[in-house]
Amino acid sequence: MTVESGIYGQQLAAALNFLQEGDDFLVVSHVQPDGDAVSSTVIIGWLLTRLNKRFVMINEGAVPPRLQFLALSDRIVNLKDDQPSAPYGAVIAVDCADFRRIGKVSQHFESGASLLNIDHHPTNDGFGTVNLIRTKAAATAEILYDLIDYAGLELDVEVATAIYTGLLTDTGGFRYSNTTPHVMTIAARLLAEGVSGHELADALLEKMTMPQLRLLQRALSRLTFSEEGRIGWLYIEPADLKDTGAVSEDLEGVVNYARNIDGVEVGILFKGTEDGAIKASFRSAGKVDVAAIAQLFGGGGHVRAAGCKLEGTLAEVSERVLEAVRKVMVD
Repeated sequence: MTVESGIYGQQLAAALNFLQEGDDFLVVSHVQPDGDAVSSTVIIGWLLTRLNKRFVMINEGAVPPRLQFLALSDRIVNLKDDQPSAPYGAVIAVDCADFRRIGKVSQHFESGASLLNIDHHPTNDGFGTVNLIRTKAAATAEILYDLIDYAGLELDVEVATAIYTGLLTDTGGFRYSNTTPHVMTIAARLLAEGVSGHELADALLEKMTMPQLRLLQRALSRLTFSEEGRIGWLYIEPADLKDTGAVSEDLEGVVNYARNIDGVEVGILFKGTEDGAIKASFRSAGKVDVAAIAQLFGGGGHVRAAGCKLEGTLAEVSERVLEAVRKVMVD
C-alpha cells in the first residue's frame, strides 16, 4: 500500500501539518481506555516529543494496570485525579468512534478548539477540524504507524512496542478478520525493532488475575441463549465488581465467551453502571453488523464489535436490545 496516495495520503499530510503547526496539545482517547486507546495515546506522545511540542495527555479513566508497562503511560492523567487549570485550544483525539466517547475531558476544550480526529471506527462521523480516518485499519495504532512512516521518523523499541500492543489487542492476537497483509507487514517490522511479541501476547491475552477469574465465573454462570441458539448473552452488575474485587477493565473479552459458542451469531454483555445505566457490548460472528444495532441506541463501533449505553433496568434494556438483534437477524 502506498499511503502517500489518494485521500488517505491527503489526510496524513493534513494531520502532520496539524502537529507541526500547532503546540500545547491536549491528547485524549475514549472513556475507559483499552489497549488500542492507551497505545495510541502514548504513540502520539512519542510523536509530539520528537516534534519538540508541548502536550498533556488526559483521559476519563485510569490506565489499566496491564498496560502500565507502556512508555509514557505514567504521564496519562486520569481526569478524576487532576483537572486542567485552563482550557485547551489544540486537541488530538485518538480511537474515539464519536465525540461523545471523549467523555468529560471535552469540557476542557476551548470554544472553537482545533481538533485532530484520528480513528479507525466505521461509525466515526468526522467530528474533527482535521480528520485522519481509515476504517480498513485494524487499529488506530496502525494509522499512527503510517503517520510516523509518512513523517519520516525512525522507530525505537518503545514506540514499536506501543504500536504492536495496539495491533495485538484490536486484532485479538492477529486472529480477527481485520488482520490484513499490511498489519502483518507492520508487525514483522516491529519485531525486527526488538519488540518481544510472545511476552506481550502472554501478558495481554493469556494472563488473568484472581479477581478477573472470579468475575468471569460469575458472568458465565448467567450465560443465556435464545431459543434457536443464535444469540448468547451475559450480564454483570456493579455489585459483582465489588464482591470479586475486579475492576471494569477485567470485563474486556468476557463478551467473546458468548460469541464463541458454536452456532451463536451475536454475543452480548450487559453491564450495569453505578449511575443506573446499562452498557451493552456486542460481538458478531460475521453475518450480523452489530455496529448498526449499536447505532440504533446511540452507540457505534465495528461490524463485528460495537457497544452502546442505555437507560433503564437490566430487564428493560436486555429486552429492547434482544428484540433489535432478533429483528436484524430476521431481516
